[in-house]
Amino acid sequence: MKRHIPNLLTCCNLLCGCFGIVYILEERTIPAAYFVWAAGFFDFLDGFAARILKVTSPIGKELDSLADMVSFGILPSFVMYKMIADSSAIPWLPYVGFFIAVCSALRLAIFNVDETQSDTFKGLNTPANTLFITSLPLVSDQVGSWLYQDWLLVLITVVFSLLMISRIEIFAFKFKDFTWKSNKVRFTFIGVSVLLLALLGILALPLLILLYIVFSLISKALNLAD
Repeated sequence: MKRHIPNLLTCCNLLCGCFGIVYILEERTIPAAYFVWAAGFFDFLDGFAARILKVTSPIGKELDSLADMVSFGILPSFVMYKMIADSSAIPWLPYVGFFIAVCSALRLAIFNVDETQSDTFKGLNTPANTLFITSLPLVSDQVGSWLYQDWLLVLITVVFSLLMISRIEIFAFKFKDFTWKSNKVRFTFIGVSVLLLALLGILALPLLILLYIVFSLISKALNLAD
């Protein structure tokens, strides 16, 4: 039975993505973000369970990518489509949001064939990109309506989509052990994240993804990543 546990968790990720898309179609973007968090939780658990139980398989890897495409490719595209549609009078402009889905598919395909991405990612991973995109509707009420400007949303779409298919090295949350020496970048980032969440609450979410990118660049420059 244990070999089916990671795939079961992956299917939970997929279902969360489906539920989130339903909420977006019903024009409820904020509840959709909660399903993204749940999908991200299951996405972390399936890989962690596979490593702990030592039951990795080619089918599990492909299933994981297919689930990620729904939860972290299609879902954020719909969120961005809705945000641009609410802020622009140009009828075709919201479709720019689906550039996220295209680059997410490319990102996942590259990851599946690139054997150098075991301990680090090359390009922003799709869950991090999705967390950033879906956090924008959550913080818009607190930071003001300036966030709902079509040019800004299009810029965010293009920049973050290109980050996904870039070759920038991003550290991964893959714990081989829990020692400080092997995980100093991860533990430092987690500590800073907890502090920001305690101080800023929901406003910290998009900042954490930006910080994640900055931490990765600094750790690479200083050769801190393991």
